[in-house]
Amino acid sequence: MADAAKAPFGAIHRHGFVRVAAASPPASTGDVAFNVDQTVGLAGEAAARGVDLAVFPELNISSYAVDDLHLQDAFLDAVDAGIGRLAKETATLSTVLIVGAPVRRSGRLYNCAIVLARGVILGVVPKTFLPNYREYYEKRWFASGAGLAGLKVELAGQHAPFGADLLFAADDLPDFVFHAEICEDFWAPLPPSTHGALAGALILTNLSASNITIGKADERALLCASQSSRAIAAYVFSASGPGESTTDLAWDGQGSIYELGELLAATGRFDRDAELAVADIDVQRLRLERMRNGTFNDSARAAGDPEARFRRIGFAHQPGFADIGFERTLRRFPYVPNRPEQLDQDCYEAFNIQVQGLARRFEATRGRHLVIGVSGGLDSTHALIVACKACDQLGLPRSTVLGFTLPGFATGDETKGNAWALMRALGIVGEEIDIRPAARQMLADIGHPFADGEPAYDVTFENVQAGLRTDYLFRLANQHGGFVVGTGDLSETALGWSTYGVGDQMSHYGVNAGVPKTLIQYLVRWVIRTGQFDAGTGRVLQAILDTKISPELVPADEKGGLQSTEDRIGPYDLHDFFLFHILRHGQPPSKVAFLAHQAWRDASANLWPFDYPDDLKREYDLATIRKWLEVFCVRFFQLSQYKRSAIPNSPKVSAGGALSPRGDWRAPSDGTAAPWLEELDRNMP
Repeated sequence: MADAAKAPFGAIHRHGFVRVAAASPPASTGDVAFNVDQTVGLAGEAAARGVDLAVFPELNISSYAVDDLHLQDAFLDAVDAGIGRLAKETATLSTVLIVGAPVRRSGRLYNCAIVLARGVILGVVPKTFLPNYREYYEKRWFASGAGLAGLKVELAGQHAPFGADLLFAADDLPDFVFHAEICEDFWAPLPPSTHGALAGALILTNLSASNITIGKADERALLCASQSSRAIAAYVFSASGPGESTTDLAWDGQGSIYELGELLAATGRFDRDAELAVADIDVQRLRLERMRNGTFNDSARAAGDPEARFRRIGFAHQPGFADIGFERTLRRFPYVPNRPEQLDQDCYEAFNIQVQGLARRFEATRGRHLVIGVSGGLDSTHALIVACKACDQLGLPRSTVLGFTLPGFATGDETKGNAWALMRALGIVGEEIDIRPAARQMLADIGHPFADGEPAYDVTFENVQAGLRTDYLFRLANQHGGFVVGTGDLSETALGWSTYGVGDQMSHYGVNAGVPKTLIQYLVRWVIRTGQFDAGTGRVLQAILDTKISPELVPADEKGGLQSTEDRIGPYDLHDFFLFHILRHGQPPSKVAFLAHQAWRDASANLWPFDYPDDLKREYDLATIRKWLEVFCVRFFQLSQYKRSAIPNSPKVSAGGALSPRGDWRAPSDGTAAPWLEELDRNMP
């Protein structure tokens, strides 16, 4: 076994991935030699592409639609010999193969999945549910494997475990554990793969014949997505293709790979050529997700602990731990919808979750006004348009919203102009309070050197301004019978990029606290594109999007350069990526760095969200990713939990998680980042 720790950083096996393939070979009508040749050919291609597990269609060695030929000994002898030849000719290949064939045992014939590794038959799994309705007559030929456990079978000169109680697990590749079922099995109300998953299989496979009829491809996709989601697993499906007998049926060769409900790869349909759908399955992520989901374990207990009934067949997989590329498309913005067909729906839901949350809270307070600080920046802009929509839904005039721009020592003309333009465009009550006189007085009272004319722009200088803004807003809420709408977002909450207590960390309701910075940007773009407000408001929103992110607490330098948040703490593109994979899945930081590098190293590769501006498309090398990941780990795990432990109420928006101590994330306020930093040091180049 190769040493994973010494493997190249780009090797998928050191980061918890297993490469799988759904194989779609040309079929025949009972030509066993041809079928074996096609299987050997695709197995070789799979091995050349670094595939760990390749799944073939149901009865691909014999052909499915040969009816009573399955009951002819001469035919079955040819199948047995064909399996022997397949084992011999694939003995040098590293790919584990799951092929379909009829298998004789104790005077019965079974429709089976046969698992081969380096020429050895690891096990034979009989089909449990045999369809015998409409066009199907499988009980005419086959016996069900239901209840068969602890048995063996002689096949192609080898003796192998036989039964519906088999799981297969690599001894030398963590989390490479799989289960096999056959076609009708996953149309059943309780598929065998459910028990396989509850017994520990992370990859579920289905060898299917599944003739094609109108609409059936969608049904298969629904079943694959559903089973992978409910079982917290990957699901690899391979159906018979052209070449099978068309006496009464037709075949499309649909192959697909799903993980947690998401389609990762698919073959073409009705293609006559051999094809592989290949994807890298994140088995570590699946294991971690099951660990987080107590219902999964409860289901296993309620089902009588299936792992106690399954035989786990171990094998030496001998992965090479080489850098074989990455067969998976990653979302650069995991919080942002990038499916054009779902974009409007996803953004509609995200936006209205915020609107509904704020509207309900406002109803419950019986206040008269929503008070919000409007800086002209992105967060306050989004909070303001949410507040206006909440008023629209409640049938209240937009004058219910009181917007205050609170310029300080570094407020720019552009952002203040944007703030006023937005307040006017939306028709709210807008006012301006210059906080500089009060800030100067406070700085003088505490003896800060800025009061004596020194350019001392330290954290005290910054927080005096941030604190005063919040103090004014709370007192204005008292004065006008309202409450303060918080504008800080999920990204800032994760990094602790806020002023604690009497500062922007506090509000009466944090409407943005469940929304990361990258999603806010895209939601505002969606608001513009879908005409949620009038064209004039849309133009102002676009101007705000085009403005560089800055807290505007420190005056411009001698060259006119303004303070940049991302120059100080790193790009939100990366921080939101880090947050999603660490918060939602608990992935180790070295793996998060690997994923980030795969997603961000080439601006021309992978998918960008629909309609994302070209001038904002960036890329990052591994050194840059590591630099900001270390910053993230320190700020998230060590410096800022005390702020999150006292955050106001806010609605959870994304399945990627929120940071309320009453919700997705609970952690000690006095923790340390040492374990994460040490893991980075051990496992990154």
